[in-house]
Amino acid sequence: MKLPNYFLADMAPDQPVDANVLREACLTLKRNRRHYLQERSTPTLIRTIANVAENWTLPTYPIRQWTLEQGPKETGFPIQTLTRGVDQFMSQVNESQLQALIEQDLGHLKRLDQPCLNPSDPSGQRMSMAFGPELMVHIGAGMLPNAIWTHMILGVLTKSAQLIKCPSGASFLARMFAHSLYDADPKLGTCLEVAEWKGGDHELESVVFEEADTITATGSDATLQEIHQRVPHDKTLLSYGHKVSGAWITKGALEGLGTRKLLHKVVDDIVAWNQMGCLSPHVIYVEDNPDLPPIQFAERLADALRDREVEEPRGPLNATSSARIASRRSFYAIRSAHTPGTAFWESSDGTEWTVVYEEDPIFQTSCLNRFIYVKKVESLKQVIDGMENMHGKVSTMALAAMPIEAEAIIEVLGQWGVSRVCSLGTMQTPPLGWRHDGRPALADLVRWIDWEI
Repeated sequence: MKLPNYFLADMAPDQPVDANVLREACLTLKRNRRHYLQERSTPTLIRTIANVAENWTLPTYPIRQWTLEQGPKETGFPIQTLTRGVDQFMSQVNESQLQALIEQDLGHLKRLDQPCLNPSDPSGQRMSMAFGPELMVHIGAGMLPNAIWTHMILGVLTKSAQLIKCPSGASFLARMFAHSLYDADPKLGTCLEVAEWKGGDHELESVVFEEADTITATGSDATLQEIHQRVPHDKTLLSYGHKVSGAWITKGALEGLGTRKLLHKVVDDIVAWNQMGCLSPHVIYVEDNPDLPPIQFAERLADALRDREVEEPRGPLNATSSARIASRRSFYAIRSAHTPGTAFWESSDGTEWTVVYEEDPIFQTSCLNRFIYVKKVESLKQVIDGMENMHGKVSTMALAAMPIEAEAIIEVLGQWGVSRVCSLGTMQTPPLGWRHDGRPALADLVRWIDWEI
């Protein structure tokens, strides 16, 4: 399959983007939005997005086939990981979920089409309408596609022209989704642009910062701080910095939900996108119990990862990532031999998976790529105390608990600062309506007009 060169990132590597080309692209996007997108109704855009997502779940869809065929070479993810990630993301993008997202964040399905009454105003004397940015720029980070695909969907819903900036060599999955939108609706496709260049190019980034109304940026804290300093003050900047995630399994869950089922779900979270991204677990906290002590849970998790490697191989790593895992393993080989309360298990033929067990509850950041910590704890308080070194940096906690105890746990986690609690096995698949870092998905992107009748 040969895709047409609709986007700047489709061009050959020897045709780099320059400032003039980028400025013209921004102006073209704004013009196309006025002609083809600004007056579209929300229901028609929802149907288009839902149809595109459904196409992605069909084995015969050419763009899906091309993505899975070329994806391992382009992204480093093995085909099994790509397939699982695509299916999990696209299967939840449907008309009912998109409608629910708009109603949740904006209060009315037609809020982006016309002035609507506000249910919270009993007088009926005030109507409101929301408007998306004319041009939205998304600055992506890494290969993981979920965040950039979500931003693109939100941009279509807000009727915004969009420029998606990817790191050098990392635009493949963003391009494939953009091509699928173009394939379904060519006029909508002309309101999208995908480009890639090395981050920190002030000349290029100054152009898009000047032309954009809203910028979303995902990346390291240092990168985001530098972007904050350079974005003009009259622009809206929404930044999503470095976060970590973990899981908490209570004694009640181990007794009532079944160990095999819990292990399967934990493995699902570890292998999803090979643990890359802020929603992947670094640490699994397991409450001490006599029936299955945490060290035995860790050993059984190692067995489960060994089995999953046969079904869903992690794939090769670059030399730097492999060396990082090897170094960490060497440390724990020595530590487990001399320190009570420490043990570890590893794949025998390479760095495919690693499980480290510790009784020290301090939250440890993983090497990723299926390297996981299991920590023994006596209570939720010990979990919170152990995570204190990551206060303000924890995005998601997967929870396995009995219903009678779950609500109290969620209240404690929320008070401490966690913005999302989910079931085991779903860490990398938040619903479209989730509040990323505790902020609304759509409401942050729009401006409002109130009509006082």
